[in-house]
Amino acid sequence: MRPAVEVADIFRRHGESYLQAHGSHIGRVERRVMAAITACRTAALGGHVERCADCGMLRVAYCSCRNRHCPKCQGLARAEWLDARETELLPVPHFHIVLTVPPTAAAIAFQNKAVVYDILFQAAAETLRTVAADPKHLGAEIGILAVLHTWGQNLHHHPHIHCIVPGGGPSLDHKRWIASRPRFFLPVRVLSRLFRRLFLKRLTDAFKADRLRFFGELAGLTDPVAFTNYLAAPRSSDWVVYAKRPFGGPRQVLRYLGRYTHRVAIANSRLIKLEDACVSFRWRDYRDSSTLKVMTLAAEEFIRRFLLHTLPDGFKRIRYYGFLANGLRVEKLALCRSLLAVEAPPSPKPIDYRERYKQLTGRSLDICPCCGGRMQSLGPLDPTDPIWCDSS
Repeated sequence: MRPAVEVADIFRRHGESYLQAHGSHIGRVERRVMAAITACRTAALGGHVERCADCGMLRVAYCSCRNRHCPKCQGLARAEWLDARETELLPVPHFHIVLTVPPTAAAIAFQNKAVVYDILFQAAAETLRTVAADPKHLGAEIGILAVLHTWGQNLHHHPHIHCIVPGGGPSLDHKRWIASRPRFFLPVRVLSRLFRRLFLKRLTDAFKADRLRFFGELAGLTDPVAFTNYLAAPRSSDWVVYAKRPFGGPRQVLRYLGRYTHRVAIANSRLIKLEDACVSFRWRDYRDSSTLKVMTLAAEEFIRRFLLHTLPDGFKRIRYYGFLANGLRVEKLALCRSLLAVEAPPSPKPIDYRERYKQLTGRSLDICPCCGGRMQSLGPLDPTDPIWCDSS
């Protein structure tokens, strides 16, 4: 069932006026995201026509934009990604670690997304791997699946890394499996301090290499003294790193991963209404005992906050480290299973998008919603927008 309000509705109704008012400050990526979401599942992208063989009902199915920022296009992408990960999960408890930067560092990240988000990934992965390899803590090589989120529930800019980590790993000599304690992975205080040091070291190196750009309120940070002084506060503050309770087996991990890996800034299901040029949506206030509340923003402000979270072209927001790193994953996972004395699960059978849709929704695209007859394809529909190009 279609939600009462979609992000696409907000863009269609107020996107043009937003572009007219702020066009000089909106980049190519943001424009393409707005265009993709606006055109998603409309005649602009074309599609195909189907007819029921029994009752003759016609159904037009328009194509999706497949943009990674689109709330409507993540279900299939998530399911396909989870299928690929299913054979890589080990039968051990998994931990969820979250590493967050303070607002001062987040401000620099917003003006230098590709550089600083990359630093965030590197610092998070090195922190976990270094502490885990220390015999005082675990003494093992671990695997990490890391996901970048840049938003909070209120859509403000809040970059942080979610890491899913198996509870243990091969010993450093690769001769035995070392399991973490059942409900404790690594000391959070140690992780926080090392993460702070590694992140700020890499950020300073990027500044010295002239890889950072500053404008607006941060324009003065081009001066080395001002940059050093700006980082004085985050150097002495505690950075938020926390570990959630461990999951059970692979099935629970897969379910949880699906909630985090393919999220966008806000799901259509959280939108309540679009009225009088204002958008109302649900949000959870974690500073108030996770109370569920309703926030109402001017449509222009909602669009601005949504676009804060667009990622640079080609930027990978899901990354793998340790024994899950892409280059050595097959070999390392075989070692892990050998040490755990378990067999690799069978590879999932490939299925088409119709079967995937049925798995996701419980409804079949092959069955007529009116009479239960068989739907037959009548052929494609050409796009009405001849200059459209996929921006995913």
